[in-house]
Amino acid sequence: MTIEAYLNPDFTIIKKLIFLCLTLALSGVCIGIIFLFSKAYGKKYDERCREDYTKEDFEVRLQKFFEMIISGTCVMSFSCAYVIINHVYELVETGKAVNLTPFETFLTTTWADGKDFVLLFLICFSCVLNSILDTFIIPLKILKSEEKATMRMLGMFFAIITLMYLNTIGDESQYGPVMMYYFGLMIGRFVYFDASFKDFLANMKKVIENSPILLMYVIYTWILVFTGFKLEYFLERNYYIVGIFHSQLFMIFVVLIVFWIDRIINKTAAK
Repeated sequence: MTIEAYLNPDFTIIKKLIFLCLTLALSGVCIGIIFLFSKAYGKKYDERCREDYTKEDFEVRLQKFFEMIISGTCVMSFSCAYVIINHVYELVETGKAVNLTPFETFLTTTWADGKDFVLLFLICFSCVLNSILDTFIIPLKILKSEEKATMRMLGMFFAIITLMYLNTIGDESQYGPVMMYYFGLMIGRFVYFDASFKDFLANMKKVIENSPILLMYVIYTWILVFTGFKLEYFLERNYYIVGIFHSQLFMIFVVLIVFWIDRIINKTAAK
């Protein structure tokens, strides 16, 4: 078994460029909606400071949207890795997978002996990956740590919604253990050891305030995934979650392009 087995060999470079253009176009629509929202929200301020407020509000909301994509991609990477490893293990157990590489043998043996520890490692890895992406590769410096934490929590919420839906339509995989990890993290975020009811309400308020960004992210993802499967860029036999994660890789690549182009333009204009 190789990673290529979970991808569509007919998804050629040309088709990937087409899909990338679609991702860019949808990203542009999302950015336009965020700008219009910030502009409408800024009308309540005095005309003298309205433009500055609109610009600042737009940048914050845009970086929240970027953090939403980064967080969603990282948490889904954990889910996707679980599905692939579990599938390979099942193939080995049923005798359908033979001539394994040393790495595949190590992977399946480790999965059999310590599945829970592997899941814990994967979810820790996804958290570290999130920090690397939004701190070094796509440094979202405008956002406060609390704002990043809220968007990461919404990323887990997105994963739970997605996994519940995949369980409903019967994606031929068991997502229960993954969902339990996410539920545990969500509960830990809302109800921690020294939390008060006031803290709980404050967290709920943050979630409600940022729910439009989550909704836009869900719609953005759904359009890409639907198009990918409709055009057979992704294959149902490779599990829907693999197609979802593949779409998110395109989304995060677009975020990388948009972020750094914007930074270069701003630096050039400042000179």
